[in-house]
Amino acid sequence: MEELINKLKKEVIEQLNLEDITVDDIDPDAPLFGEGLGLDSIDALELIVLLEKNYGIKIEDPKDGKKIFYTIRTMAEYISAHKKA
Repeated sequence: MEELINKLKKEVIEQLNLEDITVDDIDPDAPLFGEGLGLDSIDALELIVLLEKNYGIKIEDPKDGKKIFYTIRTMAEYISAHKKA
């Protein structure tokens, strides 16, 4: 799981062009939106694209996004449970 978490951190930094943030700056258990990384709704769309492009995962219900994208760890857990072989 830790390997996936570190990979996700890199992908999120790349996808969202977070130039001033390093992998070490991201706490896998800190919220991505609001007080954590401070992401917004546009960033959420980018994260959806990242899951589809890199992991073949489509989020059917937008309401699920709030749980899935809560932290890097929740994203990793969702990917582990839903990744296509």
